[in-house]
Amino acid sequence: MKVITSLGALILGVSLAGAAIAQTAATDATTPPPAQAGAGAAAATSGNATATTTGTGTGAVDPAQAGAGAAAATSGNAQAAAPAAQDGKDAATGNGGTVSDKPVDLAKGATTLPNGMDITPDYEENGRWFNADGIPTFKIAEDGTVDFATFNGYRRYTSNCMVCHGPDGEGSTYAPALKNSVLRLDYYQFQQIVASGKKQVNTAQNQVMPAFGTNKNVWCYVDDIWAYLVARGTDELPRGRPAKKGPKSEAFTAQEDSCMSM
Repeated sequence: MKVITSLGALILGVSLAGAAIAQTAATDATTPPPAQAGAGAAAATSGNATATTTGTGTGAVDPAQAGAGAAAATSGNAQAAAPAAQDGKDAATGNGGTVSDKPVDLAKGATTLPNGMDITPDYEENGRWFNADGIPTFKIAEDGTVDFATFNGYRRYTSNCMVCHGPDGEGSTYAPALKNSVLRLDYYQFQQIVASGKKQVNTAQNQVMPAFGTNKNVWCYVDDIWAYLVARGTDELPRGRPAKKGPKSEAFTAQEDSCMSM
């Protein structure tokens, strides 16, 4: 009886071992080597369906090619990975880059700027002079007396802008000459840049101007700064502190107090 039982156990053990060997062989036949599995995973990650295996068989992809495909997939487009500057335009803004700050050669007595602005003073409001289109401008009397708002623009520019843009709007090694830039800039563009700041980054320069829209010492006097810079750019106002200035009107004081108290 014991002999029969031992013989049956031996036969059962041999059968189970044979089944395990057969299952292992089948698995080895269908599972790729570790190197091939790794290449397939990398190809799947990069989105390249053809780079599923490596080797010498048909459809195999060279590892160098698979790597290039993965890099292209990661960047989205190998050719458009980094936009380049073309025709002098800035890649970040696409608006032709910074406004030129080179001097403008205006004809003597000219009243129209390259930006289309007529600098002729037309009316006064809140102690400031404006042209017929409602754009701030300056007014200088025959004896050289500067209207108070333009004089105030000199003071505010010197206090807040000179540190980067240089004295008298003349520019510096790292910021443009605003007395020339404003002759080409639209007034509302100037306001937007002062309020929101500007970042100009390309292969030639890296300029960052902070936003001053919440700085009352600048924003409450942005029209005065504009008028002063336009007067400087047209050479109607010489360098330095204006020698003569008009009186500060009650309307100017009221508007100033209102803005500073907001």
